[in-house]
Amino acid sequence: MSVTLKDLAEHVGRSITTVSRALGGYSDVSPATRQLVQKAVKELGYEPNVTARQLQKRRTDTIALLLPPNFPRFSDPFFSQLLAGIVEQAAEYGIDLLVTTNASQDDEQACYLRYIRSRRVDGFIIVRTQREDARISLLQQHDFPFVAFGRTEIADDFPFIDDDGELGIRLMVQHLVDLGHKRIACIMEPANLMKAHLRLQGFLQALEVNNLLVDRPRIVEGGFRQRSGRLLAGELLELPKPPTAIVTQNDLLALGAMSAAHERGLTIGNDISITGFDDIDLAEYANPPLTTVHQPALAIGQQICQLLFDVINQQNIAEEQKILEPSLVIRQSAGPPSGQHL
Repeated sequence: MSVTLKDLAEHVGRSITTVSRALGGYSDVSPATRQLVQKAVKELGYEPNVTARQLQKRRTDTIALLLPPNFPRFSDPFFSQLLAGIVEQAAEYGIDLLVTTNASQDDEQACYLRYIRSRRVDGFIIVRTQREDARISLLQQHDFPFVAFGRTEIADDFPFIDDDGELGIRLMVQHLVDLGHKRIACIMEPANLMKAHLRLQGFLQALEVNNLLVDRPRIVEGGFRQRSGRLLAGELLELPKPPTAIVTQNDLLALGAMSAAHERGLTIGNDISITGFDDIDLAEYANPPLTTVHQPALAIGQQICQLLFDVINQQNIAEEQKILEPSLVIRQSAGPPSGQHL
């Protein structure tokens, strides 16, 4: 005979309502009670009637992450860690994560509309927000639960978690200036992304504060991966007055830039300084180890899932919009410029 919710409640000495809310991950249930209930679930072999629970709540217990077109997906170490955090937290709440892709930019809104109208999921996670993001406008129009990893220029009245990329790049440029660099270049991610725009603003602000020339040929836009960083760094290093330092907007771009420097026989950290952003695991083991801006990808993923769960369940949310303060990780890829390049 199967174990019922009533059996579980009697076993732990709590009400059926309390046990049900503990299983549902509600924040008004103490961690101690949740642990007690989870322990009893294992001991008694309790299996919830998922279909009945979903019908009762009118929920699917599923959240969705629809990846944008041309997304580097799982080969991106930062995204893989972010996704791991979302998956871990979703599992703790007993909900499923649906990860899928869109065929093209033209189909993206239609894809969201299919999920919204069919009620196949309870909410969405939005990644790589754009400066003007049609996905967010659509979800707001339909009053459908979502949380974004990032901000936009056109609206700020939605739940999001973001890094302060503007501050992170300002700190990085200031570090390079303090080392003695004056000719500093920037390799951007695609400029339509809000994070790329904010990080560029941080770069420009730091140059202005230090009375350094904004030389537009030293600001180049590319993709997300090593190949783009390698090609663009190669162009920068061929300029009549090449930069003594290159700031990149993610670590993969930085690793590609380091390849371009190695190919030209340059000593990184002496002949040229190169910095990244994200602090992926590979950064510490680059040659030389990469100076970068740290982002706790796993913890960010967990926080995004927690926030979406609260939004879906209409919980009282103390902080619906959170901007995380970054920190510099100083390694050997950035040093004072050599005398011949001053």
